[in-house]
Formats: sequence, C-alpha cells, structure tokens
Amino acid sequence: MEILPPPASPEKLSHIVYGLEDKIPLGPALLVGVLQVSAMVVGTITPPLILAGTLKFSQADTAYLVSIALLASAFGTWLQCRQRGPVGSGLLSVTGTSFAFLQPLTLAGQAGGLPLMLGLSCFTAPLLIVLAPFLSRLRTVFTPLVSGVVVLLIGTSLIPTAFFGLAASVRPGAPAWLGLVVGLVVIAVIVVAQASGRAWARIGGAAGGVVAGCIVCGLVGGLHAPEAGAGGWITQPRLFAHGFAFDWKFVPPFAFIYLVSMLEAMGDITATSQLSGLRTSGPAHWRRLSGGVMADGIVSTVSALFGGFPSATYAQNNGVIQITGVASRRVGYVMVGILALLGLFPAVGRWITVMPPPVLGGLALMMFGLVAVAGVRLLLSAGLGQREGVIVALSLGVGLGLPTQPALLASLPGFLHSLLESGISAGGLTALLLNLGWRAKPTEARALAD
Repeated sequence: MEILPPPASPEKLSHIVYGLEDKIPLGPALLVGVLQVSAMVVGTITPPLILAGTLKFSQADTAYLVSIALLASAFGTWLQCRQRGPVGSGLLSVTGTSFAFLQPLTLAGQAGGLPLMLGLSCFTAPLLIVLAPFLSRLRTVFTPLVSGVVVLLIGTSLIPTAFFGLAASVRPGAPAWLGLVVGLVVIAVIVVAQASGRAWARIGGAAGGVVAGCIVCGLVGGLHAPEAGAGGWITQPRLFAHGFAFDWKFVPPFAFIYLVSMLEAMGDITATSQLSGLRTSGPAHWRRLSGGVMADGIVSTVSALFGGFPSATYAQNNGVIQITGVASRRVGYVMVGILALLGLFPAVGRWITVMPPPVLGGLALMMFGLVAVAGVRLLLSAGLGQREGVIVALSLGVGLGLPTQPALLASLPGFLHSLLESGISAGGLTALLLNLGWRAKPTEARALAD
C-alpha cells in the first residue's frame, strides 16, 4: 500500500520545494532550521521545567536538566538524519523530551527523587533498541490504520495546548482578546504566504508570521528580555550527574510508555515519509521505522546516563515541512548545531524561550492542525471501509473522551490509570487491539503486507 508514489521529479511533488536529498542553500537551510527549532524547543524544555516545579528541584538542577534536554535533542536529531547502519530514519526527523513520561517520572521522583527517575529511564529505554529490529515482523500489528489513528490523536491532543498560548496575556493589564489578535496575525501571514504559491514565500512564511506577531507584541509593550538564569555560561555534561536508583514496581508504567512512544514514533516517521514523498510500505519504509525507533532508544539511554529524561521523535517538524515544503535532511544538521549551541550556552537559549506565548500559540495552531491532517491522510491511505471506520470511530472516541473524565480514571487501578490517562495511549491501544481482534479480509491483509 502506498501513500505517495516515489518521487521522480519536482513537478510530480509540487508540495515539496527541497526534497530529502536536495542540497538546500545555506540561507534557506538556516531559516528553516531556526523555524524547526522554534517549533520544538519549548516542547523540549517544558517537561523538565514542569517536573522541576512539581518536585521542587533546585535552580542549578533545573538549569542542568534543561541544558541536557537540548543536548539530547541535538544528539537524537543527528542520529535520525544521519542514518548509519541500523540507527536513524534518514529523514528530517527531530527528537525532544517526551511529555508521555511526565506521570511515571513524577511518581518515581516523589518516591526516590532524581536518582530513581533517571535509573528507571535508563533501565527501560533499551526496550526500544531490542524491539526495533523486529518491527517489520509486526507489520500486521502496526498498520497504517493504527499509525493514522495515533498521528491524528497526536495532532488533536496538541491543538488545545496552542490555545493556552493564544489565551495568554500579551502584557499585564492587556485585554484578554489581544493574544488572539496576535495569533491571528501570525496565522494570516502564514496563510497568505502559502496561498502565494511561491517557493520563497512558503519557506519564509512561518518566520514572517513569527516576526509580524513579535512586532505587534512590541508595539503594545509585550516584548521583554529574558531574566538571568541559574548556572554558568557553559554547561558541562556529567556522567551519572545525579546518581542512579531502581525499584521494580515502577518498571511496568515506564516500559509501557516506551511502547507507546514507539508507536508514536512510527506514526511520526510515517507522516514525515509521506510529506517527503516516500513510500510508506515496503522494506525501505520499515528500515526507516526500525532505525528511527532504535535512535530513540539510544538517545533516551544516553540522556539518562548524563542526567536527562527520555526523548522521543517529535511530530512538530511535520507541520514545518508541510508549511515550508522543505524536507531536506540537511536542515537537520543545521538544527543539530543550533540545539547544541542552546544546550551548551544556556544564556542563548533563554532568548528563544521568551517569545510571546500568543506568537507561539498562533504558530503551534497551524502546525498541530497540519499534524492532524497528516493522520487523516494516513487513514485515507489505509482505506476507510466499514471495518476501518468502526475502529477509527471507537479509537477516537476513547482517545478524546477518556482523558476528560479524571474521576473515572482515578477509580481505576494504578497500572490502568497510568496506561489510559493519555489520550494518545488510550486511543492507540484501542486501535491496536481492535485491529488485531477484528481481522481484515484475506485480500486486505495481503495488501497491508505488501
């Protein structure tokens, strides 16, 4: 089964300005690299900031966790784009700190602090490395139908977070609607750039939207310099920075979340393949999936060894690829340099994090919506017959509905609560189990195996 035919020429893939192997000039590469980093850097540093606030870490520990998150993201993006041996997807794929681990990390932190959090992260991360070589044998399990549901849920679950930015105050005393106006300015510039049909406009449209939004914020007094942060000018990664501890009772939640992150990575990499004009079936595609999942396992293990939290392949980059039309993995190497710079020099990274929330909200709304669209395309490629329609309907119902009932989730045993409180894992599991239990017709099964 194919989503797009293999690209033969730019004319056949009009949505792509620079393809996977194209040598993009330095100027556009820097511009798109900055856009890609802007799309995911806040998501990368937010989980350690949330955990630090919840568990009352010191300022020095918090600053170190943020720096390691950025350095791990640089390392993971390099592995993904480079693709050597069995490691890496070979696509413009990016990695960052995973939100999916927030609850098990919080529980482990409350029981044993950073040593237990890091010990469990490191002990269970190799599960991805072990499973990665066998993904092609699980093709009847992880079908485009299951991946499409997961990608769609990723997009729909991220969209509400964009509105937190749009609803944020531009400045103290400003009317609540001002943030929405700033976000609409960002979106309007991007839409106009997309509608122009010009390659340079598509590449620079998102950056233009961000600049326009920042100008509006500046005119109303909503731009501020970052506050001085904790820590020195240069971060020096330390092996076993906080020590290690272990407790078997926390292994099942960590192990399952790694399985969920594996499913998310497969969906994200499939979407990136689709947007890059590549086949989403066959040995080459499964090689990309296997290499991408293995890279995630390696990065999460190394990150924990140096005092950081688990990483995962991000979906945000797919929105930027669709907006700019740039799928060249050479942009990934530009991102590696930027992320490493931000991680090694914390003062530089703080300037990015002070971008006004409504500006980020407008940009995020576009990108997260496009991620959901990528999920819809995967579902359409799988064919939405009666069987597939029922599976998608139930999976979306569970994934979108269950997280809205915290009281119901709280009544479940701890293990089930950990598994189902994430809409992505709840809906993904539903799709996985229904797809396995309700077997496709023989002709459909043979098509999925192609």
